[in-house]
Amino acid sequence: MRPSWDDYFMEITQVVASRSTCLRRRVGAVIVKDKHILASGYNGAPSGLVHCSEIGCLREKLGIPSGERHELCRGLHAEQNAIIQSAVHGVSVAGGTLYSTTQPCVLCSKMLINAQIKRIVFQGPYPDELSLALLKEAGVELRPWSKE
Repeated sequence: MRPSWDDYFMEITQVVASRSTCLRRRVGAVIVKDKHILASGYNGAPSGLVHCSEIGCLREKLGIPSGERHELCRGLHAEQNAIIQSAVHGVSVAGGTLYSTTQPCVLCSKMLINAQIKRIVFQGPYPDELSLALLKEAGVELRPWSKE
């Protein structure tokens, strides 16, 4: 049996997440429009910089809980990397769908709103109620996904 489009793209996000270099959470994101992948991203340090998988996690060392003090992380989130990749390659994601292995945080949510993402399909929760409130206010469709 063929997977639905949401199932298909969510499976791809899991492969993308396997490239993550984050020690706490491996996240993958794919931006899709008209059933075509426009960009993908995973969480990790900026290009050319040493990854947390090599030098350790500052947030872990400081005991910072998930969802707090994002500025103390050397990595970018998967959603941020997907948006950046689309910008680097001159691809508009306006009107697209973001597929992610995790609910976006508030920082990513604000970026996704301004990138004009219209729909977000995500697998796992993230401890950030403000992100959900902003996405709802912006009229972004949210769809929690679970593998059946």
